[in-house]
Amino acid sequence: MTASSRRTGPPAYPRHVAGKLGGAAVSLLAVLVTSFFLFRLIPGDPVKYMTGGRQVSAEQLAAYRREFGLDLPLWQQFTDYCGKALTGDLGTSYQFRAPVIDKITEALPNTLLLTGTAFVLYTALGIVLGTRSAWRHGRLGDRLNTGVALALYSVPSFWLGLLLIIVFSVGMGPIPGLFPTGGMESGGEEGFAYAVDVAHHLVLPVITLVAVEYGQTLLVTRSALLDEMGSDYLTTARAKGLRDDLVRRRHAVPNAMLPTLTLIFVNLGRTVAGVILVETVFSWPGLGGLFYQALSVPDLPLVQGLFFVFASAVIVMNTLADLIYPLLDPRVGR
Repeated sequence: MTASSRRTGPPAYPRHVAGKLGGAAVSLLAVLVTSFFLFRLIPGDPVKYMTGGRQVSAEQLAAYRREFGLDLPLWQQFTDYCGKALTGDLGTSYQFRAPVIDKITEALPNTLLLTGTAFVLYTALGIVLGTRSAWRHGRLGDRLNTGVALALYSVPSFWLGLLLIIVFSVGMGPIPGLFPTGGMESGGEEGFAYAVDVAHHLVLPVITLVAVEYGQTLLVTRSALLDEMGSDYLTTARAKGLRDDLVRRRHAVPNAMLPTLTLIFVNLGRTVAGVILVETVFSWPGLGGLFYQALSVPDLPLVQGLFFVFASAVIVMNTLADLIYPLLDPRVGR
């Protein structure tokens, strides 16, 4: 082995992978610590909530505190929480008297249905419109697309959701109430009728999420494609006689998709977390609505567990994006 080969060290990509996985592990540990201490700053006594406002004796309150470990010193509560969380035990919900992991598993499919549907739609819409806007840079269509995207991206999601409920659920003027005001189903339906009923309830929350979120994908795709359009290889492709649409589809768009790919992975992480305000506004029985319900108690184990799941999903997806990016662009991670 020569001196130069000894100095080279491990290959670049394995070093990159090790660094990113180590950073993700540290981030998850930080989230675990933060989720415990942060929500203990919330005012309110969960034990008094569990009594339902009834008059109870000091002995009964003390019994509740012993049952849920609230009588232990804070440091011991923290070590117990971390030890159980590392084994997948996120504790027992105060208000539901059920394991936190069971409540999360129960609500997760509903969140994935809502935010997953919206994710597919706003990602596709953002990429298509962003590509068209960049290729027709400066024209009326480009200015209109970017203007609408910026305006909707600036709108608070809960405000837009409430507006859609007022106009299309309650009805306004000549517009009748066409959609349910909230929930996931009307009840009593089975089979295909049940699927249609759920889809009917999906319309307004999905429109809300798509309207607010597609602008970010559009703007990132447009910006990345504009950076590519002045490249020499595109000029060469045009000089060879290739049509503009072929130059765009075969050369410009694939190279401009790297920043958009990163954004897609970030949005995938947020898909698991759901959108708390939108689910709350539309009374959607997902993780976001469950988090709002737990926060109002406060149901500390459920809030901590949901916060950890939300943050972990984002960290995992960001790490996956960091690991895939060098495979698409070898200059990254060297």
